[in-house]
Amino acid sequence: MYKLVTIDIDDTLITDDKVVTDGTKEALVRASEKDVILTLATGRMFASAKQLAKQLGLNVPIITYQGALIKTLIDEKPLYERFVPEQAVRNIFDYAQAHQLHLQAYVNDQLFAAEENQKLIDYCSISNVPYTIEPDLEKLIAKPMPKLIMIDEPELLDRIIPEIKALLGDAVHVTKSKPNFLEFVHPEGTKGHAVQFLAEHFGCTLDEVIAIGDSWNDREMIEMAGLGVAMGNAIPALKELADYVTLTNNEEGVKHVIEKFILHPAQQG
Repeated sequence: MYKLVTIDIDDTLITDDKVVTDGTKEALVRASEKDVILTLATGRMFASAKQLAKQLGLNVPIITYQGALIKTLIDEKPLYERFVPEQAVRNIFDYAQAHQLHLQAYVNDQLFAAEENQKLIDYCSISNVPYTIEPDLEKLIAKPMPKLIMIDEPELLDRIIPEIKALLGDAVHVTKSKPNFLEFVHPEGTKGHAVQFLAEHFGCTLDEVIAIGDSWNDREMIEMAGLGVAMGNAIPALKELADYVTLTNNEEGVKHVIEKFILHPAQQG
């Protein structure tokens, strides 16, 4: 029944120790042998996501930057791109500077920040990507950016979200991938838009898509897919939206979904 599975990476596919278990890898291999298309749908930059995709042997386009960029793995050809509007980028830069917030910008799959600090170091250690320090980030404003991200305490970010949304209006989609990551993409740069594009690209209907995630940035693809799955460790609001709640990322929740709905669907009940 299902032909395409889109899987978030952090806190979904990988454990808290940042690994994909052997059991999950085996389930993914068995699913691909049944001609099911498996791909990643992540907020990570392409350079980060492709490392994991290649480890898993995936050879399909992957969804990165929350959905703002879909690229093939072999020739790294962009299939879908959406960039944050230039005026919105300027507004975000000005807001971050005025409120002394840590901001990261992405240009040509490179990560830029105005200064090196622990927030930047921790982020890059998770994503396993390098960074470039550009003290004058305004030099980048006119360049195409698939995503920007603010990193701070969850309570602070939650407090400023209404103000930021009022500032940006409908020019930008604002979401959270982790409690301390506030991310900005084009309104059509969501995982939901990306899943819709890939379904059309591979010639399947949305009813034939499974989407698996744990955070609020997964909401759009979970609502878009025929079977939207929330991890056992997902935020409560996502579990309420999902069609099915699986085990946690440390309990091979992705493997459980693959086995239940693809490998052994007759045993559902």
